[in-house]
Amino acid sequence: SQSTSTRTSTSTRSSSTTVSTTTTTSSTTSSSSPTGSLSPAWQTAYTKAKAAVAKLSLSEKVSLGTGVQWQRGHCVGNTAAISTINFPGLCLQDGPLGIRFADLVSVFPAGINAAATFNRDLIQQRGAALGAEFKAKGINVALGPAMNIARIPAAGRNWEGFGGDPYLNGEAAFQTIVGIQSNGVQACAKHYINNEQEKNRGSASSEVDDRTEHEIYALPFLQSVRANVASVMCSYNKINGTYACGNDKTLNQILKTEFAFPGYVMSDWWAQMDVGSVTKGLDMSMPGDTAYNSGQTYFGQTLVTQVQNGNVPQSRIDDLATRILASWYYLGQDSGYPAVNFDSWSSSSSANQHVNVQGDHKTLIRKIAAASTVLLKNSKNLLPFNRPSSLAIIGSHAAPNPSGINSCSDRGCNTGVLAQGWGSGTAEYPYLSDPTSAIRTQATSDGTSITTSTSDTDTTAAANAARGKSAAIVFVTADSGEEYITVEGNKGDRNDLNLWHNGNSLISAVAAVNPNTVVVVQTVGQVLMEAWVDHPNVTSIVWSGLSGQEAGNALVDILYGVVNPSGRLPYTIAKSASDYPASISSASSIPYSEGLLVDYRWFDAKNIAPRYEFGFGLSYTTFSYASLSVSGSIGTGSTPSGPGTSVSSYLHDKVITVSFTLTNTGSRAGTEIAQLYISPPSSAGSPPYLLKGFESVYLAAGASTTVTIQLSRFDFSIWSSAQQKFVVPGGTHGITVGPSSRIRSLTGSLVV
Repeated sequence: SQSTSTRTSTSTRSSSTTVSTTTTTSSTTSSSSPTGSLSPAWQTAYTKAKAAVAKLSLSEKVSLGTGVQWQRGHCVGNTAAISTINFPGLCLQDGPLGIRFADLVSVFPAGINAAATFNRDLIQQRGAALGAEFKAKGINVALGPAMNIARIPAAGRNWEGFGGDPYLNGEAAFQTIVGIQSNGVQACAKHYINNEQEKNRGSASSEVDDRTEHEIYALPFLQSVRANVASVMCSYNKINGTYACGNDKTLNQILKTEFAFPGYVMSDWWAQMDVGSVTKGLDMSMPGDTAYNSGQTYFGQTLVTQVQNGNVPQSRIDDLATRILASWYYLGQDSGYPAVNFDSWSSSSSANQHVNVQGDHKTLIRKIAAASTVLLKNSKNLLPFNRPSSLAIIGSHAAPNPSGINSCSDRGCNTGVLAQGWGSGTAEYPYLSDPTSAIRTQATSDGTSITTSTSDTDTTAAANAARGKSAAIVFVTADSGEEYITVEGNKGDRNDLNLWHNGNSLISAVAAVNPNTVVVVQTVGQVLMEAWVDHPNVTSIVWSGLSGQEAGNALVDILYGVVNPSGRLPYTIAKSASDYPASISSASSIPYSEGLLVDYRWFDAKNIAPRYEFGFGLSYTTFSYASLSVSGSIGTGSTPSGPGTSVSSYLHDKVITVSFTLTNTGSRAGTEIAQLYISPPSSAGSPPYLLKGFESVYLAAGASTTVTIQLSRFDFSIWSSAQQKFVVPGGTHGITVGPSSRIRSLTGSLVV
């Protein structure tokens, strides 16, 4: 994007969720809303919406789906009020980690950090806190979560989403949406679909086969529909030659029919290409003008004329109006919802009431930031620190941007602490806890002397500061964002996977003189580490990612053992950029030739040893796994065909139970992320290992527990292009459980 409690019985965990969309009985085409397939809560919303739509003129119906155009309302996206039905218009606002263009808001850890927690409860709490802030500012639609797959490590917006695996993306999207919508705010699943790089995003075509689309890229959106998401945002790019916002296959056939999505589809900002896209599944034009400040619109009077001329059926207009109003009613926004109390464009606007919406969210932000920190290396058990006599803090990124933490518009620079990327998915920091200040506070109480060297280029000064100290902490970064901002020559996507700002040399200079060098990586994604990762003096590596406003405090929690690290990598860190299956393409047509082999699936299938595998992360304690049990049966029957097939209860009901014993064998309490991978039979033509379950388990030292993970037929299914539905392949399905994608502690199987 330039971009009341939920009325569902959805349980907290999608791993044990009752599907609220039952098997469909009626078609969901672009011209008929899916009333036959709706949960009672959606049925009620549809009944209200249809009654309201019956009172509207054609132009009023169209106005529901027409943005008022850029900067002509208080929010980044706005629709007009309709007094006859007491509809105040909608305010749509970025973004996935906080409210953009507003004051007194929180900056949460980025989506990629939420994913790294592998903790559904924390992800849902993050969503709920975001929802509380959006609602308190009077925003109807939060433009998030983002769930594009991290197909290419250098892709600019990977940090906004949930990493390289579709199951993890789907679980994180589900929990985020349940959280946001629990506070009466409409969530928006984006960017649908195949917007996996920034370069040429407005013109390039992603060439994706049907099975890959369903099993990888559409899967998080399917889970979003199962979470009752109110809206979906179509993306800038083309899919198989057709623009996403005018793509009948992805919008009408997959999303609205196969997934039985009852909400509405909005365009990404200026991603609509013509008025005809309304018949291909687009319901709302954002921000409403055909191009930036063009003053023209593809909807509005243009669409009214098309209907009057017989080119667009009236039923399609009734449908888009019904979908938009149904989502509004479904979230209870017709009753007691706050009015917009801020203005995105002018600090002097009378709309700015400066409502402080932060609550105590900083506590949750600090908790998530620590839980998402990944300990990659800890030789000599250097960490956690215990009152060291002296510490050196090295690098400019340990301290805040000297020009001000919000001095770069949309965070379009990499200066000082890096705790969010750049672009529309950013927010204004209310404050930023920086590592230097947070470490100094701890050092004062410990009696630790602190020496700093803030230059990234003066490696002599860095070495001098580090020499003779108990430990030296080096801060390094890599940044990326959206293509409308270029930072240090990086136009959204990163130019390469190297550390920025002389990072490799800085680490090497410090490690040459200090045997206890700790590297802290603040980053949007994977970086190449081979230049220093095996250096014997690089004792510990702490992967902070993008941890939001509590970056410094959360780092201290990890460094000093207040929190035992439990973060896990939501992507694979390779030894060489050429080890990855895909890179940024300049082509007008981008073949997704790796197919299903995205991220760790490629490394597994091709027998490529990564530096650090997907799902990897260390702890200050140790865990053991034992006694794997697999019970239940896939049973008889088959997936229903036709509308709603992919959300059928037959697919998503839990039918298999996997249990095992987990023991904390170390001397301190900690959290283990137990992961379950399925290996389909060879006849399935699937990757060797597929993440299909995880649990975050806290255990006291010496304690044991039985962990249970329930699986559905969907978890064992592959997409059949011939049958156009998910089917469970016959044969032996391997089941492995362990602490990462490559550490397979327990092995079992299920015969189908």
